[in-house]
Amino acid sequence: MAQARTDFSKVAAPKKLEAMYVQRGDMFPYLLAVLVLLTLVSVFHVWSRVRVIDLNLEIAEANRILKDSKEEQNRLKLEVASLKTPARIEALARGELGMALPTDQQVVVVK
Repeated sequence: MAQARTDFSKVAAPKKLEAMYVQRGDMFPYLLAVLVLLTLVSVFHVWSRVRVIDLNLEIAEANRILKDSKEEQNRLKLEVASLKTPARIEALARGELGMALPTDQQVVVVK
C-alpha cells in the first residue's frame, strides 16, 4: 500500500491561544459598557414604575380628601341654612334673650 504524502506548507497553521485571548480581552470593555448600560436602563425603568405607583397612591389620597371635604361642605351648608331660619331666630330671641315684638305705642314713625 502506498502512503499519500501531505504537503504541510499548504495547511493553515492553527491559531495560537494567546491570539484568541487577546480578541476576548478586546471585547471585555464593550461587554462591560453594555452591561452597565442595561443595568442603568433597568434601574431607571424600575424607579419610574415605583414613582408611578407612588403618584397613583397620592392621587387616590387626594381624591379621598376631596370627597370628604365636599361631604363636610354640604353638611355645613345644611347646618347654616337650618341656623338661619326665621322661626329659629325668633324662638331664640323670645326665649333666651327675652325679646318681644314692639307694641303700637313703641313704634315711632319718622318723616
